[in-house]
Amino acid sequence: MAVLQRRPRRSEQLSLLTLLGTLWGAAAAQIQYSIPEELEKGSFVGNIAKDLGLEPRELAEGGVRIVSRGRTQLFSLNPRSGSLVTAGRIDREDLCAQSPRCLVSFNILVEDKLNLYPVEVEIVDINDNTPRFLKEELEVKILENAAPSSRFPLMEVYDPDVGKNSLQGFKLSSNSHFSVDMQSQAHGPKYPELVLEGTLDREGEAVYHLVLTAMDGGDPVRSSVARILVTVLDANDNAPVFTQPVYRVSVPENLPVGTPVLTVNATDRDEGVHGEVTYSFVKITEKISQIFCLNALTGEISTSANLDYEDLSFYELGVEARDRPGLRDRAKVLITILDVNDNVPEVVVTSGSRTIAESAPPGTIIALFQVFDRDSGLNGLVTCSIPRSLPFELEKSVDNYYRLVTNAALDREEMSLYNITVTATDKGTPSLSTETIISLNVADTNDNPPTFPHSSYSVYVLENNPRGASIFSVNALDPDVDQNARVAYSLAEDTLQGAPLSSYVSINSDTGILYALRSFDYEQLRDLQLWVTASDSGDPPLSSNVSLSLFVLDQNDNAPEILYPALPTDGSTGVELAPRSAEPGYLVTKVVAVDKDSGQNAWLSYRLLKASEPGLFTVGLHTGEVRTARALLDRDALKQSLVVAVQDHGQPPLSATVTLTVAVADSIPEILADLGSLEPSDGSHNSDLTLYLVVAVAVVSCVFLAFVVVLLALRLRRWHKSHPLQTSGGGLTSVPGSHFVGMDGVRAFLQTYSHEVSLTADSRKSHLIFPQPNYADMLINSESCEKNEPLLITQDLLETKGDPKQLQQAPPNTDWRFSQAQRPGTSGSQNGDDTGTWPNNQFDTEMLQAMILASASEAADGSSTLGGGAGTMGLSARYGPQFTLQHVPDYRQNVYIPGSNATLTNAAGKRDGKAPAGGNGNKKKSGKKEKK
Repeated sequence: MAVLQRRPRRSEQLSLLTLLGTLWGAAAAQIQYSIPEELEKGSFVGNIAKDLGLEPRELAEGGVRIVSRGRTQLFSLNPRSGSLVTAGRIDREDLCAQSPRCLVSFNILVEDKLNLYPVEVEIVDINDNTPRFLKEELEVKILENAAPSSRFPLMEVYDPDVGKNSLQGFKLSSNSHFSVDMQSQAHGPKYPELVLEGTLDREGEAVYHLVLTAMDGGDPVRSSVARILVTVLDANDNAPVFTQPVYRVSVPENLPVGTPVLTVNATDRDEGVHGEVTYSFVKITEKISQIFCLNALTGEISTSANLDYEDLSFYELGVEARDRPGLRDRAKVLITILDVNDNVPEVVVTSGSRTIAESAPPGTIIALFQVFDRDSGLNGLVTCSIPRSLPFELEKSVDNYYRLVTNAALDREEMSLYNITVTATDKGTPSLSTETIISLNVADTNDNPPTFPHSSYSVYVLENNPRGASIFSVNALDPDVDQNARVAYSLAEDTLQGAPLSSYVSINSDTGILYALRSFDYEQLRDLQLWVTASDSGDPPLSSNVSLSLFVLDQNDNAPEILYPALPTDGSTGVELAPRSAEPGYLVTKVVAVDKDSGQNAWLSYRLLKASEPGLFTVGLHTGEVRTARALLDRDALKQSLVVAVQDHGQPPLSATVTLTVAVADSIPEILADLGSLEPSDGSHNSDLTLYLVVAVAVVSCVFLAFVVVLLALRLRRWHKSHPLQTSGGGLTSVPGSHFVGMDGVRAFLQTYSHEVSLTADSRKSHLIFPQPNYADMLINSESCEKNEPLLITQDLLETKGDPKQLQQAPPNTDWRFSQAQRPGTSGSQNGDDTGTWPNNQFDTEMLQAMILASASEAADGSSTLGGGAGTMGLSARYGPQFTLQHVPDYRQNVYIPGSNATLTNAAGKRDGKAPAGGNGNKKKSGKKEKK
């Protein structure tokens, strides 16, 4: 900085340049500074923040840095003060050698704006080098006949400094024969010459010891000395002389090693030993001596290493021709290296991002890079290009810098990674090119909503499904990535049957799996309409909806329900009438049943499960009509008991049974008369019947007591062998169940064999109702009671399955009567078809359902002609007025009733084609029973 203080004019120039740099910053004007060499690291160069028009904090936050090519950074930025400082000690001689001006150029890059500002710093020389002789000792031989004023070249002196700091003069130690003179050439080195001031006399003095001092013009002055030994030789009055003082030659840089460059030639007019000339280099550095070699005898100069124009384009060689006695001459050899296009262009990415958002607008700067070629001229002129198919373009900047910018909108879903090939081509012959790949990742933005593969979905679920079971899975695809592609599923809020939809089904928000929260019942819920929403996790989130229809499929989970005959509720027994004059195929009654299920699960078939008189009645397979299979005979029992089973066609099939009691008589009074005719006038038959009954009761009682005794004996025996019985009955595990009956079985056995006696006004015509137990097949043969048992026996068959509702009978109704033609079933003019076909469409199903409802309506009609008094036998309350349409469920949507599709009518006609008898027609009586 001391040098700058002594040179105020240079400071003024620096201020002017700084001001111009500030004014021209926007136009990329060059900023110039000047500093002396050898400054300490961190020395101030210039206020770059002020010159760029920036604040110091902007210098730190804006990412401002120095960009230079192929050179060690000599300067650095101080972000705190906003100044440009030296990055280390700068030696001008190493940097610029002997150049008159030493300029260092670089660029200042502002990262956030991607702007470049060229800067030029001049390195001013200081006197930091001492003149130096190539040799510290030199022997000079001079002929004694040398003429005064003869000049003898001495060793060359090197001073790396320039200007006044370089070599300025020489001083020779005092003597009377010699002086020193400095020779210089334009823009060339300076070397001393020894000048002979007078004649020599070898015999007087043959050797002279001189001291030569070289001095520069610096402040302070630097100098060095060399010793010169002058030897006076015998006369050799002719020195070698070169044919030309300067030799010039131009060679290409790709010249092969060992190729001759040129040949120098010197002649000596002397003869013999004094005329023999040898050649040598006199002005040469170590680097040049490694590149060129000189033949000492022939003077041929050839290459000994590869030439490189980019390293050094011009060489100056000093050649000396010397004869044997020591006379010499010097010449210059100037070698110019011609450039060859042997360097490919280089691309250096200076700054930029490797990731860009797909939403970036066209014109967004991606990268800043520089291209350069070490060649010169057209060989170093470089052009850049990228493929036209890419949505990018190049913009030329300053100092061979290019910007890579977008020229179209980007879409990551179409292309997420671009490998942009930048091709740099020079204009040499032949041209050379290089390719650099810039990889650019396109960052995702949430510009795509989740999409479902289908516009709607249909899901089929069997009813009675387990709660919490997965029933379906939806999947929405989002072409985005990461959070923008993370899909969450949800169901739209809605209500169904007064309950929120979320209580029926739920969906896993992560997987899209749909779960059933309830066990669906097909008979209550047929379908659900859902809206599934898929939303991503972007900002802002995007979503889409899809419709999902959930259909509940029917399962065979409902047994057939028998509508007619209805089960009694008052303990009485319903009776159907069949006249003894009925022909085969006579319609006695019709069993009507429905099934809450649908389809095949509701297709019903009827069959006769059990009859007190096998072969007497048949049941239509598809119609449920009970008809006579043959003509009724006198020997047929007055009361016939039938068990009809109704079964659907589901898998597995479900069934229900009903017990029918058929009284064989033409009318209810006839039934009473037949019961009275069974008693002989003398009472002997009645007494025999009473005797039989007493004996039967006694036998049954004995068997029962024996059974109880055996059971108790077995239990006592087992108790003695093992341990007392536990209250839970768990001690009977080792005994087969067929060997004994549990206490509950004994209690049931006792209850089954209860009996009641019903009396009429005439005590002699009293009758005993003896209920048959569940074990009737084991204790009583039902066939033995068909002909000889004049009593009405109520059987509780195994088909009832212990249902207590089926054991109840309806109270008798004496207010109306039911004619034969008005019973449920087909009309008397139509016979059922047991081979009828199944309904095959929904329309037939509704027609059959309408028939069932019509039949039930007839049964509830108050205009029925069936009546009864207080003395009638127990008719079922299913013929009462309480059996109305409100008790019949509407199964039109799911019931298939096979068989005849004849209309059930309310016409008051007899089934066999005869007019009903007035007052004494086919009537059913019901009587109240008195328990004793």
